[in-house]
Amino acid sequence: MEFDKRILSFLKPDLVEKILQKSSIKEFPKVTEILSEQQYVKVLPIVINGLIKVYSRFDEKELLLYYIESAQSCVMTFYAALKNTPSKVFAKTEEDSTVLLLPVHLLPTWLKEYPDFNELFYNQFNLRYSELLDTIGSLLLDKMDKRLYDHLKKKNELSHNNFVNMSHSQIANELGTAREVVTRVLKKLETDGKVEQKSGEIRIIDEW
Repeated sequence: MEFDKRILSFLKPDLVEKILQKSSIKEFPKVTEILSEQQYVKVLPIVINGLIKVYSRFDEKELLLYYIESAQSCVMTFYAALKNTPSKVFAKTEEDSTVLLLPVHLLPTWLKEYPDFNELFYNQFNLRYSELLDTIGSLLLDKMDKRLYDHLKKKNELSHNNFVNMSHSQIANELGTAREVVTRVLKKLETDGKVEQKSGEIRIIDEW
């Protein structure tokens, strides 16, 4: 499979060659679980194209943690791989995705020989920490209608679509709430002229 090396342009060329020699590239269809909780991590993913959702589960409910986009990796997977501990999260493709899979047993060597390789994970930790602060702020300060609106807007941006094609139950899982709450709040947003629901699609039609 042809690989665009610009995805790894932040790394030294000789490290990129080593990664490509030792790693594999795999295509995953939409809604494929590529990592489950308590699974030991054998490969570290870097998304070439597509979108992966990372989440945890509490009392049969999903809690969305973050998304992995092109040229990004998973910090939770990275930590579990280096410590050789079971994963604490699930990862599932949100759309058809192509992923570069790095063998974790080579990570310590590469991190030691190529310090710039650490930049990928430092940047990811910083990004996820910022997102975590935003999530905490939203939970503490925003009402459900604002949280739901912002979630739909982010889904649009990530998928590069102008609509969200998800059930109320799926949205509720990602927000850690009940389906009935999402249904009620979407109806309110529709009445307020913020969103439109039609044929299973939810469209944002006005700014907050």
